[in-house]
Amino acid sequence: MRAALKKALFFEQAANGSVRCLLCPHACLIGDGQTGICRVRVNRDGVLYSLNYGCLAAMNLDPVEKKPLYHFLPSSSTMSIAGLGCNLKCRFCQNSSLSIDFSAPTGEEISPAQVLEAALQAGAASLSYTYSEPTVFIEMILETSRLARRAGLANILVSNGYISAEAGRELFPLLDAANIDLKSFSEDFYRDYCRGGLEPVLATIRSLAAGAVWLELTTLVIPGLNDSPGEADKIARFIAAISPDIPWHISRFFPHHELCDLPPTPERTVSDFIEVGRGQGLRYLYAGNSNLIEATETRCPQCSELLVLRRGYQSRVFFKSPGICPVCTLRIPGAWR
Repeated sequence: MRAALKKALFFEQAANGSVRCLLCPHACLIGDGQTGICRVRVNRDGVLYSLNYGCLAAMNLDPVEKKPLYHFLPSSSTMSIAGLGCNLKCRFCQNSSLSIDFSAPTGEEISPAQVLEAALQAGAASLSYTYSEPTVFIEMILETSRLARRAGLANILVSNGYISAEAGRELFPLLDAANIDLKSFSEDFYRDYCRGGLEPVLATIRSLAAGAVWLELTTLVIPGLNDSPGEADKIARFIAAISPDIPWHISRFFPHHELCDLPPTPERTVSDFIEVGRGQGLRYLYAGNSNLIEATETRCPQCSELLVLRRGYQSRVFFKSPGICPVCTLRIPGAWR
């Protein structure tokens, strides 16, 4: 822990020296010397401070396809940063060492300006706030994303979507793209397996889709928990009602964290989800953590022409004009170059 902490945004003082954090829907009431559910925002004498501002747990240059984003600057590199902490407690967390299983916020001390400089020197086209739950170090994101925008770099959020409307109004206008985890369409699932709620995530998705942010969604499909055809149909209907052009990434679960007793998701289940999505009119459906290679390609929904070939995190784009099918001239939604 550093000597000088960053005063947090989005809180109000409460009775008896407590503070109410307003960053996410938990609205934690935090006593003096205590932290909220994310464990990275502490009350010191009636003032809330960020414990992970300028303290990075990870910083890597990634292909943007790894986020995953398939319709946003394909084949470009993004500088990914993460702080420790998360405001959900998913029993199946795939990054639990960063999100849950840590003793105290530690990591490389770095300023927003230094993050930007590293991204520029690496030739990144964007900055990604990712790996853990980025919204719990929103103070770092806001400062870094403002610098990135002035320097001509895009800002990407990879998030569970569990953020308050107030914080979203501050953050979302600074974003260029986002991938939001829609973990289930069940309040019971979010309560029992994530220690959160579904409705705030749906509100985040609607808000991002209504703005100028390019949006893609990801669902980690877990055997016996959220893998039913009914679950797939509910999610697909929700997405289609917003826009059938929102890409939906359907990802295989592998045993991890508290759910090591479950088997990996069968490839067949991913294929079934894709078929359900198609049945609801979704145009861009992708398989993740999968050997279904063809289900990572982008084809024109009108004429079936192959537009983007993907192998691993490498993309080969066949547009002659960015975003325009070379055969039928249908405009493909996204940010192409």
